[in-house]
Amino acid sequence: MIYKYLVRPFLFLFPAETIHHLIMALMRLAGIVPGGITILRTFFELKDVRLERKVAGINFPNPVGLAAGFDKDAKAFEELGALGFGFVEIGTVTPLGQPGNPKPRLFRLPADKALINRMGFNNDGVKAAALRLKKQSGRVIIGGNIGKNKDTLNENAIADYLICFKDLFPVVDYFVINISSPNTPGLRALQEKAPLLSLLQSIQMANQKTGNAKPVFLKIAPDLTLEQADDIVEIVIACNFSGVIISNTTVSRDGLHTSPEKLAEIGAGGLSGQPVLKPSNELLKYVAQKSQKKFFIIASGGIFSARDAQEKLRLGADLVQLYTGFIYEGPGLIRKINKALLNN
Repeated sequence: MIYKYLVRPFLFLFPAETIHHLIMALMRLAGIVPGGITILRTFFELKDVRLERKVAGINFPNPVGLAAGFDKDAKAFEELGALGFGFVEIGTVTPLGQPGNPKPRLFRLPADKALINRMGFNNDGVKAAALRLKKQSGRVIIGGNIGKNKDTLNENAIADYLICFKDLFPVVDYFVINISSPNTPGLRALQEKAPLLSLLQSIQMANQKTGNAKPVFLKIAPDLTLEQADDIVEIVIACNFSGVIISNTTVSRDGLHTSPEKLAEIGAGGLSGQPVLKPSNELLKYVAQKSQKKFFIIASGGIFSARDAQEKLRLGADLVQLYTGFIYEGPGLIRKINKALLNN
């Protein structure tokens, strides 16, 4: 309640990206101050063996994770984990650091409890993230979300993904192949059957060559046609991927309460938050049924309450991830979801 009625209104007075950097700085500060992480765990963490989930061979302390995009450069993953997350996904990282799209590029839609972003994979590059992850304590399950550089042509994209895979392999617990962001030109074309099959086969070949293969998930868009979803299910099974993440942001603007004038002023970008709940749930239900649960599913998109998370788990998800709901509802949302799971 304090966050919702006192902290959030104050934070929302300032530009979204400015506040994001401030929050990240405060999280890092908590990691520097002696006992800071312990204090965060005391206030926010809920530990109970009944919350544990074994997914793709990994023992998750609870099923509620932080989606990629919040800690792009692996700068505060342990501090964020101390808020009670069962896992933290860093990235999206690319082989070379890149500034991303021009600012402003992150916008709030309070009337819709949503965000629009066109960040464009801004990050310091995979080597910088890997260096930070080498210093981890091992208390937090880490996912590595990887993509291609903006200037890399799609026909050369596989090389970018393999560079990121190789550099992050020693320091993450699982991988996510991001081909569904709408903010890198041409990226979503990699979701088509032929390029997708080629990419996933190459990743899995590199994975098997390590002799200690790690779980790999494919992150997909909520805007897929059923035919595209069928192709993805077929390819994920054929390539023996651990599963999919449903879903990334949407390019749709249907049914929003925000005025058309405001949306036109904001411009292009991926929409996240409550408006994505319905389409992501529909895709989740379809993929879970179509795949006959032959792979694992991590569900993301529009989770603002314990009920939202429970619905995704009921529809076939094995784990869930927060992003926009975390921003609007605050860190207390993680504990609320886990408490509800214990009570049911």
